[in-house]
Amino acid sequence: MLTREFDYHLPEERIAQEPLPRGTSRLLVLSAPPGTPERHRRIADLPDLLRPGDLLVVNDTRVIPARIFGHRVLPDGSEGARIELLLVEPVEEEGANEPGTADTTWDALVRPGRKARPGTEIVFRDGDRVVLRAEVLTKAGDGRHRVRFSDPVQPHLERLGHVPLPPYIKRADRPADRERYQTVYAARPGAIAAPTAGLHFTPELLERLAERGVEHAAVTLHVGIGTFKPVTAELVHEHRMDAERYDIPRETADAIRRTRERGGRIVAVGTTVVRTLESAATSSGRTDGSVKSGPGRTELFIVPGYRFHVVDALLTNFHLPRSTLLMLVSAFAGKDRVLKAYEEAVREGYRFYSYGDAMLAERNP
Repeated sequence: MLTREFDYHLPEERIAQEPLPRGTSRLLVLSAPPGTPERHRRIADLPDLLRPGDLLVVNDTRVIPARIFGHRVLPDGSEGARIELLLVEPVEEEGANEPGTADTTWDALVRPGRKARPGTEIVFRDGDRVVLRAEVLTKAGDGRHRVRFSDPVQPHLERLGHVPLPPYIKRADRPADRERYQTVYAARPGAIAAPTAGLHFTPELLERLAERGVEHAAVTLHVGIGTFKPVTAELVHEHRMDAERYDIPRETADAIRRTRERGGRIVAVGTTVVRTLESAATSSGRTDGSVKSGPGRTELFIVPGYRFHVVDALLTNFHLPRSTLLMLVSAFAGKDRVLKAYEEAVREGYRFYSYGDAMLAERNP
């Protein structure tokens, strides 16, 4: 399968630069006939579109302000050019004498990378005062740098960190993004990008769904660079996903089992939930629609031809051309059907990507 088969034309003005108020975005219903009013709904209509007994599964990861800016320390001790770090994932150093080193040693993307050779020192200031130091330990072939900080990093991020907005949002982050680029149910810090399908929900919408008889449960997948890593290979199967961390609480696994027993559907809010649930099923060899609880890491790359075991319906945003996310949605709902729906969404003026509108799709038989 060729990567270019997942291409489509998107005018730049369709890329949402600002979010709408939560709960007001448009919703393209893929199961409704094209051109009908039922096709073009609002996210607020979701309680009417789901069924009593369905289970809505959300990703409760919390985005950390993972972009930080420092200055390289020159050989004479002075400060040189500015260096940007995007913290990707904490790592526990092998052979560490004390637990908890995972918040002082991180894998990060560094710009400019050529200025961050192993041994490079970086200082971070809060105003005029240096509050944090770092040393580059290694540089990997995939562009990641391993960096050791002088102190645990996360306590400093509220002051030093910036919201890691995606590069297609052509503006600097603002204080309002700290709240808006976060789901209302975000609970477990660790993501460097939001699970964007969840950005549409309000507490009131979740309450209306509950009144409708739609339960909800949470998993955690800390969204990393693997989700957004561009597919540069000509052939889809040559692409490799970066591993991402997930966790499925026992309560969620039990809720999925109960939903299956009563004949309800598993409705995933976002592609990260799909990958989490399908990874948990395939890694344990389960094919009955249940999942194993507990933590894990996933490199699952879902493309057309994949057999889904857990998820029955999917709420998702509109994704970049040639992206792994678009490939997953195409596998779930049918490639031709999805790409035609994307063309329709462009014609109808839908807003695309992280701060854009949403689509509701049922699994292709």
